[in-house]
Amino acid sequence: MSLFEVNDKGNVVVHGHLDRETLSKNFWDSLNGHERSTLINNKRCLVDLSDVERADSAGLAWLINAVRDAKQNGVSMSLYKMPEKLRKLAKISDADSFLPVE
Repeated sequence: MSLFEVNDKGNVVVHGHLDRETLSKNFWDSLNGHERSTLINNKRCLVDLSDVERADSAGLAWLINAVRDAKQNGVSMSLYKMPEKLRKLAKISDADSFLPVE
């Protein structure tokens, strides 16, 4: 299973571990052409983090960059069901104030 799946509504489900061991590319570069087009055409992206089992500072950085890259491509991104540990890491890192968490 891949780290994430993009559906036709522009929703993304992240699976498994969001950490330095599993992240090799940033979010936008990991998308194929169809996935990019879907997100750009929908102009929105809801990222479901409920299936994330483990996350570290690299995972938080990946999410921050994903939000930035989406915005640069005209896509509004929201993070949904963020695990408590990741939420605390964002708060400690002062990233919680600009992450679009629902």
